[in-house]
Amino acid sequence: MGKRLFGTDGLRGQVNIYPMTADVALRLGLAAGTHFRNGNRRHRVVIGKDTRLSGYVFESALTAGLCAAGMDVYLVGPLPTPAIAFLTRNMRADLGVVISASHNPFMDNGIKFFDKDGFKLPDEMENEITDMVLDPDWQWDYPVPERVGRAAKIEDSPGRYIVYLKNSFPAHLTLDGMRVVLDCANGANYKVAPPALEELGAEVIKIGTEPNGLNINHQCGSLYPGVAAGKVLETRADVGLALDGDADRLIVVDEKGTVLDGDQIMALCADDMLRRGALRNNTLVATVMSNMALEVYMKERGCKLLRTPVGDRYVVEAMRREGANLGGEQSGHLIFMDHGTTGDGLMAALQILRIMRERDRPLSELAGQLQLFPQELINVHVERKIPFEQCQPVLDGVAKVEAELGDRGRVLLRYSGTEAVCRVMVEGEDPEQVKRLASLLAETVQKHLR
Repeated sequence: MGKRLFGTDGLRGQVNIYPMTADVALRLGLAAGTHFRNGNRRHRVVIGKDTRLSGYVFESALTAGLCAAGMDVYLVGPLPTPAIAFLTRNMRADLGVVISASHNPFMDNGIKFFDKDGFKLPDEMENEITDMVLDPDWQWDYPVPERVGRAAKIEDSPGRYIVYLKNSFPAHLTLDGMRVVLDCANGANYKVAPPALEELGAEVIKIGTEPNGLNINHQCGSLYPGVAAGKVLETRADVGLALDGDADRLIVVDEKGTVLDGDQIMALCADDMLRRGALRNNTLVATVMSNMALEVYMKERGCKLLRTPVGDRYVVEAMRREGANLGGEQSGHLIFMDHGTTGDGLMAALQILRIMRERDRPLSELAGQLQLFPQELINVHVERKIPFEQCQPVLDGVAKVEAELGDRGRVLLRYSGTEAVCRVMVEGEDPEQVKRLASLLAETVQKHLR
């Protein structure tokens, strides 16, 4: 396989610039429909999107390609990414499609797929679909005219997803008396998250629930948690919840206005599941970006932290392989495999609210048990993404930093999957030392990988 269309989370790019164009989306629909068509029965695919203006373009193009390939298409409109994973399973569909660029600004969009079980496609399958899309001479195996697909809208899909979410919350508990600041980032969860929390009894103070096609993620949501934090302090709320544009990511704010990252929430949920004997194989799955303090935290409790490459898809793959039921990313993707198959911001929020309610303690006390190591992350623009092991000066620089940190710190270098950037991360116990060493290593990287 040569060129790849898909990154760590599907196809993504600026609208009307290759590869995020209508003609590519049409071929992608044809390719995916052809790949997943199996036998003479009717095949179903669920398509959802976020609130971007360009969603109409790709929804129509994908629908045309999928119908031409013999798939019946069910359009559910703006819904969170995890809702599409759920509906794909629930409707016994062969394929789920999400049109979203997650936390990116409105001018970007993306396309990602779920299989019939609600899991993102493995690299090999994406590569097979890519081959079909990029081959200009590909001979499409079109079905006969009477086997062409139909398209229909599913009007009650938000309600179905709300019921699914509420079923993950204990029936004997309510959120009565709890004040929640909810920032939907003007994204896919704007008409699902507020009623879901309100039906459980919460008083919901809404931010980012008026999408206009252009304001998704704009100075709101998980990329701007300070907005929710300010509103928490202003309204004396119990908790702030900040979602991203496709609502598979959650950043949480405690009642004091302190922003908690994914590692602190994973520690809280792992501790809760350990107390209940529910943490399968005493294992938490996270990525190489998770703070070293989380590793120490799990080890102190006789548990294991398993690390994967960046991307919630790789976290899920490892969870399935290891039989784990809790995993996530520092950035706020949280996967509760007992309830869902992918990162779900609102599902994660309900688990946190349940813990707060059951233990009757403020979030600052509950989440404050993980004291994060100082971490410095520097993005360095690079001209060449050569393997680090082929650049001895960079390896020498890493070894020097690691020697100074000892066993109470770590170094991570990785290339961005979407940008010409090398991410330089250093962790340790002394913030000044961490900042100094990260700066030195970034200079080395810039000098030798320019």
